[in-house]
Amino acid sequence: MKVFINKRIPEIGITMMEDAGLEVIIPENTNISQEEWLNYCKDANAILNVGQNKFDADFFEKFSNIKAIALYSVGFDHVDIKEANKRNIPVGNTPDVLSRATSDVAFLLMQSVARRASFYFQKVKDNNWGNFDPLSELGQELYGKTLGVFGLGRIGFEMAEKCKKAFEMNIIYHNRNRNEEAENELDAKYVSFDELVEQSDVLSIHANFKPEQSNLFDGPVFKKMKKNAIFINTARGGFHNQKDLYEALVSGEIWGAGLDVTNPEPMEENDPILKLSNVCVLPHIGSATVEARNGMARLAAENLIAFSKGEKMPHIANPEVYEV
Repeated sequence: MKVFINKRIPEIGITMMEDAGLEVIIPENTNISQEEWLNYCKDANAILNVGQNKFDADFFEKFSNIKAIALYSVGFDHVDIKEANKRNIPVGNTPDVLSRATSDVAFLLMQSVARRASFYFQKVKDNNWGNFDPLSELGQELYGKTLGVFGLGRIGFEMAEKCKKAFEMNIIYHNRNRNEEAENELDAKYVSFDELVEQSDVLSIHANFKPEQSNLFDGPVFKKMKKNAIFINTARGGFHNQKDLYEALVSGEIWGAGLDVTNPEPMEENDPILKLSNVCVLPHIGSATVEARNGMARLAAENLIAFSKGEKMPHIANPEVYEV
């Protein structure tokens, strides 16, 4: 079976597939164009995809040779799952192995925004930190405040646990389903979406993104939030309207924002949100640790090795494909 990988991944994944007898195809220069990416797809039986390449009805129609997709990510919003199911194509993903790493970034962003770390680091780099003003650009403390989690799965649980242990924060959450583990272990309280927005001192997004949730956090939502609220998004940029977020920040409707994902992504270099002292933006590095990236490579390889043997992918986004 020929597997096309569009970018280099940790060697552990490549070695696993080659040892299992799979033929791995990786471009020498992985900074390829969309046209080049499509050309490589023509010569493969399966794809291990890194990034946000679209797998929609048009793709599946043109490339009937592709029988399986392994994503180097947890999220699969760039794949039309209904179309994949229609063609009996399993779509693997990499859950759990990056939960801690991603929650670490959410926790980092929360503290960075609360203490305006990016702003002050820039002052140091600019050699502009001499004049002491006891009232200028103050941060805020997090002890005993309320963390609201939108999407309390594994990553959200890790974030909530950190906040509970480090700052004795109260945990509230909004999910499609109740999370009894979080309620029992973290004393988390299930609330409605409006209650989450209105009661959170820190609101952190950890849900899987769906198209119908595009711009869910917009101007009217930000207006309902506390004046001291910190908005954190490490899930998908599509969850928030970035222009509305900027307006909420400059008008004082909310206190600060920490983003590991942006809308659009990559964001424009002249986006005015980057000039604000109460904002910290990172370039989507939630899984950027040696441990997490190795784990993702291992899970992606396990998915394709299982498929090559006629077995069910062990880490799959569309398990229903095996029920067809």
